[in-house]
Amino acid sequence: MTCRSRYPQIPVALYGRRRPEWSAGSVNTVSLARDLAAQGLSPDEIARLSRTGELERVRRGAYAPRTTVADDRERHRLLVEATVRQTSEAAVVSHGSAAALHDLPIWSDGLTRVHLTRDRPTGAKVRRYVHQHSGPLAPDEVTEIDGIRVTTLARTVVDLGRSLPFARSVAVTDAALARGLPVDALHQSLVGAAGRTGIGAARRTAAFSDGRSESVGESTSRVVLFQSGVPTPQLQYEVFDLTGGLVGRSDFCWEEQRTLGEFDGKVKYGRLLKPGQAASDVVWAEKLREDRLRDLGWQVVRWVWDDLARPRALVERLERAFLRGSRR
Repeated sequence: MTCRSRYPQIPVALYGRRRPEWSAGSVNTVSLARDLAAQGLSPDEIARLSRTGELERVRRGAYAPRTTVADDRERHRLLVEATVRQTSEAAVVSHGSAAALHDLPIWSDGLTRVHLTRDRPTGAKVRRYVHQHSGPLAPDEVTEIDGIRVTTLARTVVDLGRSLPFARSVAVTDAALARGLPVDALHQSLVGAAGRTGIGAARRTAAFSDGRSESVGESTSRVVLFQSGVPTPQLQYEVFDLTGGLVGRSDFCWEEQRTLGEFDGKVKYGRLLKPGQAASDVVWAEKLREDRLRDLGWQVVRWVWDDLARPRALVERLERAFLRGSRR
């Protein structure tokens, strides 16, 4: 299997003592204990390298260079690789683990176990490192990422739509659609999952999802506003001035009420940064843009994650903006 080249090389020898032969172009980023033993490392030497921080214990009997463990997503990818190498080839990576490999939104509380699916009617079980699912799995629902067999994007989205809370499953489906998942492929996967537990929830998620949402925060905002009874907004609305010049694009728009909505997140401002710009430059540019929008008669309401946890207060702010915008 091919491997991404971001993994650094660890020297074979350092200070006259043996080290595992990791390399940037190696087939695996995870080495099993038997691989290290084949290189001549004893169990005591492996334990010492773990204590000194040169090895990261991924799971029992599996290790990776400490420098490859950058964040929770990468840590889970390594756990997936280690688990797959220690598991039957009949198992396919699925659910949240498949989402990690597909670069879909994931949550840290779902990364403690690797999710696998086997094409058989029974045998589901949960262990310390593995959540094993059982159920129909057609050959065309399996793809390969970096040499690892994983459920396709459509099958992954449907599996998570059947098992995640509504807001999270919408964020996943929005992201998949934004990445180019064809709606027809999503619907076909829903048809194939007919009769399975949670299929009704997956259908509701698919009907609600929209690939124009550009972040988990925007997807969650749509769910919160919908559940709070706020009228359905237009997404990614472009506002032009009287000369036809583009003033800006807003996450949400209620045109009749002359109101724009913006979800503010750190990731969003990071996307807006241009070479040589600081975060303060982006904030100032956003302020000038908002001033121009208000000059054109638009109400602008901004919110952050904490506001989504208090939807009543957010709805009241929107209602006041709707009232002001309608009067104008």
